[in-house]
Amino acid sequence: MSRSYQVRWTSNAKADLLNIVGYIKEDNTDAAKNVYERLREKARSIKLFPLRGRVVPELLKEGITLYREIVARPYRIMYKIENDTVYIMAIFDSRQNVEEILLQKLLSRNL
Repeated sequence: MSRSYQVRWTSNAKADLLNIVGYIKEDNTDAAKNVYERLREKARSIKLFPLRGRVVPELLKEGITLYREIVARPYRIMYKIENDTVYIMAIFDSRQNVEEILLQKLLSRNL
């Protein structure tokens, strides 16, 4: 029987999700709802096999292996695993400069 992890959202990840959905909602409410549900479901799916996500490449090249990610195109859901809990840390649009976004979040201590 496989182990199940708890999935918890950080305030930073919640804010990312709401910002993404809010932006999409300005043009299309139905699309915003679909993106919201798709991202929430993808994050929930981590609870059974959290190690299936890859280490975040931009962090790996800096020697940081604590954070992993799964992709729900075009978004990347970044998380870390601690004991029996998966913490959703952030959600990024992969079409943006992810290195710059990560640096801003680290400097503002939101990660």
